[in-house]
Amino acid sequence: MQWLTDPFSVGFVLRAFLGGALVAVICGVVGTWVVIRGMAFLGEAIGHGMLPGVALATVLGAPVMLGGAVSAITMSALIGVLQRRGRLSYDTSIGLLFVGMLSLGVIIVSHSRSFATDATAMLFGDILAIDEADLLGLLAVTVVVIAVAVGLHRNFVAAAFDPRIAQTLGLRPQLAQLALVGLVTLAVVSSFQAVGTLLVVGLLLAPAVAAGPWTRTIPLRMLLATAFGVLAVVAGLLCSWYLETAAGASIAASAIALAGFSGAAAQLSRRGRTARQPAQELVSVEPVSGK
Repeated sequence: MQWLTDPFSVGFVLRAFLGGALVAVICGVVGTWVVIRGMAFLGEAIGHGMLPGVALATVLGAPVMLGGAVSAITMSALIGVLQRRGRLSYDTSIGLLFVGMLSLGVIIVSHSRSFATDATAMLFGDILAIDEADLLGLLAVTVVVIAVAVGLHRNFVAAAFDPRIAQTLGLRPQLAQLALVGLVTLAVVSSFQAVGTLLVVGLLLAPAVAAGPWTRTIPLRMLLATAFGVLAVVAGLLCSWYLETAAGASIAASAIALAGFSGAAAQLSRRGRTARQPAQELVSVEPVSGK
């Protein structure tokens, strides 16, 4: 088992694991709602919507996370404005801003000749560069995400299944939707350092998808999604250490692989139960007496 523990005895790998584990908690909680509500496109769009802010902050020498956060928040707000005032559907609003923000980011990047290395880290992350300050920031975000998820759990559940009943019960589905968009934005921004804007959606979705077949309640699904996320972080870091692959991409690929394996295992389990059921029914039938 020494091969499993040796990489984590190195300081920057240990910090990468701790940071990745916190990201796994964030994405496990938020990603569960993203999958339930079918908001995957929003997560991807916000990830790309960070590009102009990150690019501009890099060019100006400002904090990259601050630029990305401002850009992501701006995009989330514009989605709501277009949907309400432009009378556009949710997907159409996201699609328009997705392309617009991505184009703006590319335009900003194209004006900087020394952007190649920064662009790579921006798109694919640099989890091995996480330091103590980043860990404290991720810890604070984790606390906020868990607090909001617990405090608005009833609102989220009611809004997910029937917004009209939620409104009748005074659970304010509009507030729930706004808070959920805010959580997705926070998750994407906080995960940016670990896996970058292109791969964050994989870590946001895959663990929650992997947990789906094995759970029946939302809190349990969040816990199992977090466990799958941490496992993906460990597997990705080990692959990066021994195979010399990109750490962020290895983590995202591990998460996708776990989702695929979980789905296949769940399907085999269902087939096994279906095959055993007729046999159990035959055994339970009392034999007919020949007398």
